[in-house]
Amino acid sequence: MFEDVKAIFERDPAARSIWEVLLYPGLHAIFWHRIAHFLYKHKFYFLARLISQIVRFFTGIEIHPGAKIGKGFFIDHGMGVVIGETTEIGDNVTLYQGVTLGGTGKEKGKRHPTLGNNVIVAAGAKILGNIKIGDNVRIGAGSVVIRDVPSDSTVVGVPGRIVKHKGKRVPGIALDHGNLPDPILERLEEFRKEINEIEKIIHAWKKEKIKENP
Repeated sequence: MFEDVKAIFERDPAARSIWEVLLYPGLHAIFWHRIAHFLYKHKFYFLARLISQIVRFFTGIEIHPGAKIGKGFFIDHGMGVVIGETTEIGDNVTLYQGVTLGGTGKEKGKRHPTLGNNVIVAAGAKILGNIKIGDNVRIGAGSVVIRDVPSDSTVVGVPGRIVKHKGKRVPGIALDHGNLPDPILERLEEFRKEINEIEKIIHAWKKEKIKENP
């Protein structure tokens, strides 16, 4: 509980006092999840599920009691967050609103993602299936990730594509997910450069033709 409260103060600039933090629905969700998970591990399945559904009703955050979640977990503006039964989440992970850690069908066994430490999943992103997300990974807003992601990577798009890997790491946990790379804009910039080169070649060719035929 202390690590979860500490995480809010470290990562949310709007958190000004402990009393304000105690109102955060994300904190309520993880607090009750830890109780529900304890009951789930001891085979009190109905009671665990009942707690998770009550918390879902009051917070809009659905965490299956079977999910394993590490310390320092932070859900910011958590309405619509869904975390499936076999999900495993490491330490110091941050999720934003509308994030889904879900399955891809009716498969049995391990069917939800595994997230490493220091992972940030931005608003509306979906991570689906029994895949592994490494440490220090950033998932851009609205991305759909269906394949493994190595550590120290940035993923954006639908389907999710790795746009940065093993780049220079900034100390601490960065939350400025509005500045993630945009692969579409980057590709358009490449097209612009190619068009400029073609125009230069055509212009040079025209000058040569004028010299040959004055």
